[in-house]
Amino acid sequence: MAKYQKFEELPAWQEAARLYNAVLDVLEAPGCPFSPGFRNQLDRAALSVSNNIAEGFERTTTAELAQFLGIARGSAGEVRSMMAVVVNRTKMKPVARELARIRALAESCAKQLTAWTGSIEGGPVQGKRHLTPEVKERRAVADKATEFRLNFLRGLRPEHPLYDTPEARAARGEAVA
Repeated sequence: MAKYQKFEELPAWQEAARLYNAVLDVLEAPGCPFSPGFRNQLDRAALSVSNNIAEGFERTTTAELAQFLGIARGSAGEVRSMMAVVVNRTKMKPVARELARIRALAESCAKQLTAWTGSIEGGPVQGKRHLTPEVKERRAVADKATEFRLNFLRGLRPEHPLYDTPEARAARGEAVA
């Protein structure tokens, strides 16, 4: 999670944005074959995917994030369902390729959201996006080992065989060639 600073950088959000724009391309085309109610629902469901990813990303806890990712996944499923309902209608033949693309994008969103949710639930971060005690302990031990090694390297005498190694020079803050 820490690698992304903004929701706009998230691959799942970017895919959801592509989904919504594909839906808009069909809805804004002249002679769009959808009824007003269908258009409205499709527009809302497709936009809901990216909006729920963004809202979850901005929340404080991993539980909230997972909840909003689940809602986003449900909205992607709703878009897929809507495509499945109308795909075989004669009026849809002119936009069949666009409907298939929308469905494929919605499926891709759902897969990404499922994977992301799985990584959250099985990951080392819990609660208010804090590390679990086990992960904190492992990191503390690793940090202590690193600090011990640096202190050891800093304290080497010039006659020690490791004194002139790049690692020892870096530990002492000297320029490394």
